[in-house]
Amino acid sequence: MSTRPETAKKLLLYWMDGMVVLLGFFLVAVMVNATTEGRQSPVTTAVGLLSMAGVMVLYSLVMRDAYDERPRPTAKLVAGGLLTAAAMLPVLPLPPDASGTWETLTYVWLSSVALYMPLWVTVCAGATLVTAITVYVSAALDQPWQAVLGSQALSAVFIPAATWIWCWLWRTIRDAHDSQAAKARLAVAEERLRFARDLHDLLGHSLSVITLKSELAAKLATKDAAKAGREMAEVRRLAGESLVEVQVAVDGYRMLDLDAELRGVRAALEGAGARCVTDVRADDLSPEARTLLAWAVREGATNVLKHSKATSCEITIARGVLEMRNDGVPPDAPAGAGSGLRGLAERMATAGGSFSASPTPAGEFLLRAEVPV
Repeated sequence: MSTRPETAKKLLLYWMDGMVVLLGFFLVAVMVNATTEGRQSPVTTAVGLLSMAGVMVLYSLVMRDAYDERPRPTAKLVAGGLLTAAAMLPVLPLPPDASGTWETLTYVWLSSVALYMPLWVTVCAGATLVTAITVYVSAALDQPWQAVLGSQALSAVFIPAATWIWCWLWRTIRDAHDSQAAKARLAVAEERLRFARDLHDLLGHSLSVITLKSELAAKLATKDAAKAGREMAEVRRLAGESLVEVQVAVDGYRMLDLDAELRGVRAALEGAGARCVTDVRADDLSPEARTLLAWAVREGATNVLKHSKATSCEITIARGVLEMRNDGVPPDAPAGAGSGLRGLAERMATAGGSFSASPTPAGEFLLRAEVPV
């Protein structure tokens, strides 16, 4: 059940880690180049590299905390801020020819803060950082503050926004998965409720009458044996009818219509998040064949809802052959091992048809039922 969201989470985290590594390579190259050209001292570079590594590692850890919705990682955020300050301090007395490295680290830390702090706090912190860096860089490099402000504001918006989008994308995938699972459980619960209601309607009246007639027969046994025998014969008849009705309900034959089942199955699957496509040509089939196929459709849909994470399901019926194909099959899915599918196979064999249900090499699950035409 959790394969898809966990896979999406891993992909997003790997994507984020890859971006962090690429950014780290870029910053290392800038600092090393500044050192080799004599624009930055080796001590400053060493401090910057260590601080940068710490900020990047803490950023990745904070991102993972945000994905798992853990409590606010205050210690990690504070440590990231201190490391960012440590990376900036050695540069301040020097001409910031490579100031972009320190500015980037600052906005990386700001993006970590944006995941946990209210929007107004993030905006205030970002405005403060942009203002301070703009004043310093424009004064140190003698550049127009308008140009510096534009580039700083762009970085202050883009990096936190990208971080927030990463987390928002994961939460959207997770919520969609949870919603699909809830819809599938609801569809199964509604089917169970329908079955329970059918059994109640079938047996409630019959069992009540059987109870009354049995009590009457017991009272008449010593007074009027003939009448008691007639009552017991009636009890026997009612019990036999009730047994047939129960078998009909269990087998899914009670008022089972192929067209109605197809509509209900399509609504249930689409409600669970699976696109359902039907291609049915069954007008020339006998009522018995249509009933068998209706039961196969119902049991197949139940199997899809309970044992897969399908996003699509295709149902075709032609010349008495039903094929129900769906994706989202677990890698270790057995071939027709469920009790419902075994019962369906027995029913098809009894009626002179055939049945099979198993995963396909293409990673789908194929249910195939053939009934006598």
